[in-house]
Amino acid sequence: MTDWGLIDPGATDTTGSDDDAVLAAMVEVERALLRVWGDILDESLDPQADALDAASLDRDALRDGVARDGVPVVALVPALRAQLESAGLAADRLHLGATSQDVVDTSLMLVTRDALHAARVSLVEAGRRLAELAHTARQSPRIARSLARHGEATTLGVLAAGWLDGVTAAIAAIEALEFPVQFGGAVGTGAGADAAAGRSGAADDVRAGLASRLGLADPGRSWHTERTPVLAATAAAATVVLALGRIAGDAILLSREELGEVRLAGGGGSSAMPHKRNPVDAVAITAAAVEAPGLQQVVASAAIAGDERSAGRWHAEWSASRRLARLARSASGSAARLVAGLEFDAHRAAAILEQAGAAGRRPDADVLAAASDRIVDRAVARFTRLADPEASR
Repeated sequence: MTDWGLIDPGATDTTGSDDDAVLAAMVEVERALLRVWGDILDESLDPQADALDAASLDRDALRDGVARDGVPVVALVPALRAQLESAGLAADRLHLGATSQDVVDTSLMLVTRDALHAARVSLVEAGRRLAELAHTARQSPRIARSLARHGEATTLGVLAAGWLDGVTAAIAAIEALEFPVQFGGAVGTGAGADAAAGRSGAADDVRAGLASRLGLADPGRSWHTERTPVLAATAAAATVVLALGRIAGDAILLSREELGEVRLAGGGGSSAMPHKRNPVDAVAITAAAVEAPGLQQVVASAAIAGDERSAGRWHAEWSASRRLARLARSASGSAARLVAGLEFDAHRAAAILEQAGAAGRRPDADVLAAASDRIVDRAVARFTRLADPEASR
């Protein structure tokens, strides 16, 4: 039985990134490849493309194939060819000019793209709430903490603005990405596609056609063992998770009963202490944030690929990159829920500031008010320009 989330609170949203979704993406790549070859060879291959069906594939046979061959596509292609033959369709154009790496890399780019686009939607939702919090609490004083000790006065609005800047940076990291298609054939030269089409440069046309049909970028090359596209995508996913981890950590700390500057809605139960309401969304984000750096380290180590297809390093990259995309999507959804129910207790924050001893800790009130206004306004403007450019005009 596959994992189904019993002990995985940091990645409860597996939408679009579970094994069935990856398999569906692989079949979609093969489907698009057939249609591209139909265009290049001026053949009608739409019936073959339409006949491919991920849902009816034998999962056990594919899993056995991975154990046997080290990659899923070796068993996948014969299974898809059998689907075509059982439908009375020619199967000779299936997987034409492609190799396992083309299918795996492209399908994981599809999965990562969809996960990060979904994360962006949740990030914008969270950012709008944070902008509202920053605006309404811009003149609510609190004590800032430096190296776990009282510093000097700031405002709750500045705190929310800092959180908002992290969300804005996460959105920017996603928007800076290109999700490139991969197509290079056996060793990245595209020779198989050129031979199949009987002309030089056919591999470029196949790659461009795949990019167009799949909604991916055409990188103008086969990136093969040059793994910076995967590094960029996973770095963006890690940026999302870690930016949200900072918000979750602050929310957990400041919502402690002895502080109470932050109030969180809802909460999960305790098996031993029925009175408790645990900060579940913040906990889930923190779990994801603790895990993300290690996954990014795996991807970075795998980028030292070597040869024309790396032995073991490439394989280690798959689950780590897929997991990072899943964590980014899950953490973003948790963050949207967390901040939707988050409120500041301005009276409690002011009381803690007074208890800290205002002398020497509180700048001139006008100076603090002006600084808070400036910080909040700029943070909101940065977010709005990126998340809602029409509204910022």
